[in-house]
Amino acid sequence: MNKILSVSIAAVALASLSACNDDDDVIVPPPPPPPVVVDATLRVIHAASDAPNVNILLANNAVVENLAYAQSSANFSLAPATYNVAVQARLPASATATVIGPLDLTLAEATNYKVFAVGSVAATTLEPLVVTSPVKALAADSVRLQVVHAASNAPTVDIHVTAPEQALTAPLATLDFKQSTAAVDVAPGNYRVRITLPGQQTVVFDSGTLELAGGTDLVVAAINNRLSGESPVSLLAVAPDGKFSDIADVNTTASVRVIHNVSDAPAVDVIVNDSTKLVESLAFPNFTNYVGVAPDTYNVKVAAAADNSVVVINENLTLEKGAFYSVIAVGSLGNNTISPLVLADTPRRIATEAQVRIVHGSTLAGPVDIYVTATNDISSATPAFAAVEFKQETSYVSLNAGTYFVTVTAAGTKTAAIGPLSLDLAANRIYTAVARDGADLTADVGLILLDDFNTAI
Repeated sequence: MNKILSVSIAAVALASLSACNDDDDVIVPPPPPPPVVVDATLRVIHAASDAPNVNILLANNAVVENLAYAQSSANFSLAPATYNVAVQARLPASATATVIGPLDLTLAEATNYKVFAVGSVAATTLEPLVVTSPVKALAADSVRLQVVHAASNAPTVDIHVTAPEQALTAPLATLDFKQSTAAVDVAPGNYRVRITLPGQQTVVFDSGTLELAGGTDLVVAAINNRLSGESPVSLLAVAPDGKFSDIADVNTTASVRVIHNVSDAPAVDVIVNDSTKLVESLAFPNFTNYVGVAPDTYNVKVAAAADNSVVVINENLTLEKGAFYSVIAVGSLGNNTISPLVLADTPRRIATEAQVRIVHGSTLAGPVDIYVTATNDISSATPAFAAVEFKQETSYVSLNAGTYFVTVTAAGTKTAAIGPLSLDLAANRIYTAVARDGADLTADVGLILLDDFNTAI
């Protein structure tokens, strides 16, 4: 009996095994899910103060064009891999030159890459600075900050991040040029960033009070200051999406210079808010250096130096924080047409080019054509600027270093009213020329030469 039972059990077992081997009934477990791959991110930040605008090339394709100093590209999400990256300088006459790379940049998973172009073109120290941080969620009640020393003109510094009224104590970090902190999470609130030389209390940059809301995520770079004021640096704040903004020193000024371009007017004083003489006894065709003033709206009067009751200009002038201005008195006293011509200036010099700006300030010339040529012969040349009206300007024009001839003619003619003037232009220089009337409206028209001309003729 037991033998029969054992045989029966064995038969059932064999039958069960046979059924399991039937292909129609096999249960195959699903494959495991693939691992989650978190992309890397990449943004490029232009922090080389004497470099021109640049293009960013990825695998030889321009993904960012015309990125200017103190700007950031958008933020790119990229699969972890090795990418070929290059930075291309935009030169005069639509030329380009590769100034960084091409280089292979390996992007690791879940890593933010901030690639700064730092250094100096003139000093041949231009290079990439790669700053990283992990990709991770930021709590709504936290602020994330990462600080980078990207100012090539600044030495080693202490970075202090404190409450607004807190005295300086130990710095958050001491950074050499090209060094950075880790990305740290702090509570939202009001903060103040101050920069000193190592171990010292003298502040060379002071942000004033910064209100940082929860969810704020910034990389904050110290860069060479291009704004009006005495601080050697300013801060550039860049968000994860690539949006950027300046954080200026709390003592940042506006800078203004005055040019006397009224040929039949006597020397003048410039009086601000009826109380302060910003300029005294400025005679035609002279000009002042830049003067730093607090950003504000001012009432500005230009009056005869010999008798301040004779006011020829009475205007309100708004001067923005960090900005530079040329205020040119133009017109004619005898014709009662004196007015201010206010120009926004950009005094940052670029190592790869000469920057030239020409302003039409002559009441006698009428509309003019302006030629910028390699020789003094304009007979077959096309004007670089045609039919320029009184009080118009060319803006800054980028030219390769070299010798040029500038000729100004009545619009539509080849008859020179000014020039041809031979100009030797050097790279890393700015040249501004203001067309003026002849003295007392009788002499020949000419030019007031500013910036790196640094003289008047």
